[in-house]
Amino acid sequence: MRRRRLGRSSLEVPVVVFGAWAAGGWAWGGVDEDEVVRAMQASIDAGADAIDTAPVYGFGLSERLVGRAIRGRRDQVVVMTKLGLRWDDEHGALWFETTDQDGVARAVRRDARPESALHEVRRSLARLGVERIDLLQVHWPDAATPIEDTIGALLELRRSGEVREIGLSNHGPDLMRRAQATLGDAPLASNQPKYSLLAREIEAELLPWCRDEDVGVLAYSPLEQGLLSGCAPASRKFDKSDGRHRRPTFEDANRAKVNSVVESTLRPIAEARGATCAQVALAWVVAQPGVTAAIAGARSVAQARENAQAGDLELTPTESARLRAAFGALELGAAARGGWWSRLRRWLRSV
Repeated sequence: MRRRRLGRSSLEVPVVVFGAWAAGGWAWGGVDEDEVVRAMQASIDAGADAIDTAPVYGFGLSERLVGRAIRGRRDQVVVMTKLGLRWDDEHGALWFETTDQDGVARAVRRDARPESALHEVRRSLARLGVERIDLLQVHWPDAATPIEDTIGALLELRRSGEVREIGLSNHGPDLMRRAQATLGDAPLASNQPKYSLLAREIEAELLPWCRDEDVGVLAYSPLEQGLLSGCAPASRKFDKSDGRHRRPTFEDANRAKVNSVVESTLRPIAEARGATCAQVALAWVVAQPGVTAAIAGARSVAQARENAQAGDLELTPTESARLRAAFGALELGAAARGGWWSRLRRWLRSV
């Protein structure tokens, strides 16, 4: 497994990171807890020994399962989690309402106040069963709390040894600049944006900024929640407890278009390389200048091993260019072409 330094931080991470959102079951149609723990352990054994989670993933469940998976092998794993989305307090702007993996109604609010950050970190440490979080990222911007206040609290946790490195997730360059200014001599380790063959908006502004400033990039949804694996034909139906049933890219017509390119371009490259479609899609992401690693979810041992093996696959410039051109020519409409960065910029301008 190839490894890279995460920006200017002290962390070295594998180019494929285990993503534990699906491990929480919420928005993924539930989860087999024992199997997902085995999947995490298989990922560690295969060299993908960094795990990305968050309190809101399964409303605490994902972090608890990560804690189970790393028990007895803490020194072998880079543990990454987040803060800023609360469902257990009424403070903060309501972001969305949902039902959790057990059918319980939840109201999720953005709250990155210093006192809330401290509370969340202590809860995460307990759920994870660790004394220190290797990378702590602010999950989403909180318009009601200056980023300087949040980062100031995280610096105190860094000084106390409860947090090793500090990063952001879903934040734009302006907020990253302000965060780095507040950090002073401490590095802004990372940003975590959405990025894949189907969602490339960050290439215009965010990714170049991170390259120039030596901030690590941990790309999430590199497989578009499994669509780029070639295992989601238009005939496949998703239960309402699985959030993919309402994602624009998973609409029947859009899936048919994506799968057409998967079959015409992605799969032939995979077969020529003795790899799977998912492995090639992951390899494309981690080959892009400025990307440190791709965060790939798995809920089975087989998926975890498959994802980890992508860390040793290096595409040729010709293969990479063919994929870029083929998927770039897809016409799915703005809603299905990602839209992450455009929506985030509009939201930031409105606050």
